[in-house]
Amino acid sequence: MGRSSNDDASNRLAGASQRLLFNTRNEARVKEAHLLRRLLINRTQRIALAIGAAAILVAVCGTAVAWESTRFLKGNVICGAVVALCATTVVLVRDRSLKSRHELEAELQETRESLRRLNAHEHPPLSERRLLYREDVTGVVEHFQADSRKYRRVHNILQSLIISGSAATTTIAALDTGQQLTWQSVSLTGISFAITLAAAFTGYYKYRERSFFLQQTADEIEKEVNAVALGIGPYSDYEPDQEQAALQLFTQRVEDLRNEQRRRQQQLDQPTEQAAPNTPPPA
Repeated sequence: MGRSSNDDASNRLAGASQRLLFNTRNEARVKEAHLLRRLLINRTQRIALAIGAAAILVAVCGTAVAWESTRFLKGNVICGAVVALCATTVVLVRDRSLKSRHELEAELQETRESLRRLNAHEHPPLSERRLLYREDVTGVVEHFQADSRKYRRVHNILQSLIISGSAATTTIAALDTGQQLTWQSVSLTGISFAITLAAAFTGYYKYRERSFFLQQTADEIEKEVNAVALGIGPYSDYEPDQEQAALQLFTQRVEDLRNEQRRRQQQLDQPTEQAAPNTPPPA
């Protein structure tokens, strides 16, 4: 009895689909790398051109001021060297093999659209998606922790500026006894402005609250990861053969924590008079 040509048709189609998806992903990665390189080249060239233009402007202004003397000759030589260095940088970083930024962005957008359509036809098993989600949670925890450290660092810097500026303002105000424009009055104005600006940014962006809520969410997610890995807490009743049920509960609890974090983020982004009252973070 002859073998039908359609016996393994589904397997061949699945293999071809997987190969196409793999190739499309690699193509998207390559185009992303090309676009990043093009953006870096363009940024470097813009910086070099800006520095060169500033050097030319300084040379022209300095020559106009010291037109009848040679006091600015050394400055002109330095500015010329800076311009030459900038021009050399623009030429050296140029890459003719790369397309323009607009062309690369259009190609990358087209490749991502193709990848999105291919992913829409791929339906991995639910168990595989849950296992992948458990592995991705580590990146979520690291992201929240990194943001928390960033906002905490910004808050500490601004708070230090407010404290130091307040003390300096009081000191300079006590020394400023004249009516004319002195260095004390100028310094007083500058420091007062810096304090006002720092206080405004601190109150508007709420760095301390953002840091607290992000770290709290990261700690809760990390606790869930440890609990599902060790089989403790809400996962203590699941046997080894009930791993899928435990992963289902784990996924649901982590998603609830992430949704709660997004809700807090939205409340922090609202104006003070419209935001719902939250429990303030402990001192």
